Amino acid sequence: MRRKIFEPEHDDFRATARSFFLTECVPHSDEWEERGYVDRDVWLKAGELGLIGWEMPEEFGGADIQDFRFNAILNEEYHATGAVGIGLGVQNDILSGYFRDLTTEEQKKRWLPKYVSGEYITAIAMSEPGAGSDLANVKTSARRDGDHYVINGAKTFISNGLLADLVVVACRTDPNADKPHKGISLIVVETGMEGFTRGRKLDKIGQKSADTAELFFDNVRVPVENLLGEENRGFYQLMRNLPAERLGIAIHAVAQARRAVDLATSYAHERKAFGQEIGKFQVNRHALAQMRVEVDVMQTYVDQCILDVNSGELTAEEAAGAKWWATETQWKIVDRCLQLHGGYGYMNEYEIARLWRDARVQRIYGGTNEIMLDLIGRKLGF
Repeated sequence: MRRKIFEPEHDDFRATARSFFLTECVPHSDEWEERGYVDRDVWLKAGELGLIGWEMPEEFGGADIQDFRFNAILNEEYHATGAVGIGLGVQNDILSGYFRDLTTEEQKKRWLPKYVSGEYITAIAMSEPGAGSDLANVKTSARRDGDHYVINGAKTFISNGLLADLVVVACRTDPNADKPHKGISLIVVETGMEGFTRGRKLDKIGQKSADTAELFFDNVRVPVENLLGEENRGFYQLMRNLPAERLGIAIHAVAQARRAVDLATSYAHERKAFGQEIGKFQVNRHALAQMRVEVDVMQTYVDQCILDVNSGELTAEEAAGAKWWATETQWKIVDRCLQLHGGYGYMNEYEIARLWRDARVQRIYGGTNEIMLDLIGRKLGF
């Protein structure tokens, strides 16, 4: 199905993104999967090519373009090429809004040039050992002490956690707030600050080359100049930016499902059984046809969400719906594509096995799919 949401400049960007992933990432996939994180040099290359932070003001190295179609293209080409590991989605889909809209002029001068160049890798630390989807009840504390905040606590499941130079930490700055969500602030912790340490590289089921870590804060003194946005307004800032993160997850879901169907279709042509291609058996032919249509339907739905986020019309409930439906459909498709590979689908040397492992977390992070349905249900008045 022909898509009609892109302009010529998007086609040029797609060509750049595809070339980057094919030349700078794909050749290192096995190495990164085994090691559990990517090379920092690849981030610098992405920065050189304009694949990071295009939303930032031109004076700080960006292109001052707020157009989620570019985010979609980068995520799509990542999966279409079979690349792994590099957490550009964290930097572009999730954190760009925080660093673009909440930073002071002094913070912009200090952080944005290296953010755009790829010299600074970023992460956002929300989840804790005892608080995942329940963001209002984070326990990590930030006590004001003169010109500093003193941060204590722990975070877990942090994407880009090992490599990040700047970590946006959700902290409790007002323990006496009348409602828990009113006492949360966002504070940027920088690599090298005393008392800030990284724990083990978490051993995940999938997405093994995307570094995910525990972070610990033991009396970390952070200058008050590192407060991001207003004090005690952090929960509202998180809620404002989470729809973009969830839409990014939905875009990944469509792209990964499409990649899985492409791989299964190729395999169904190559694999012979009982004297013919396995794709010629009706059960397999129908399965591939059905999944191809499902991907197109999913793509149409998500494309409309992309246009809506550009126009400022995408609601939190709509983003939650896109995340829920796309990731549930993605899982069904990827699982069926693995089944079409038979025993070979269970072998790690086949890409479909990695896609299957990598897909599982999509229904968990960014807010579990059960939370997504709850958000939609509340809008219905329940």
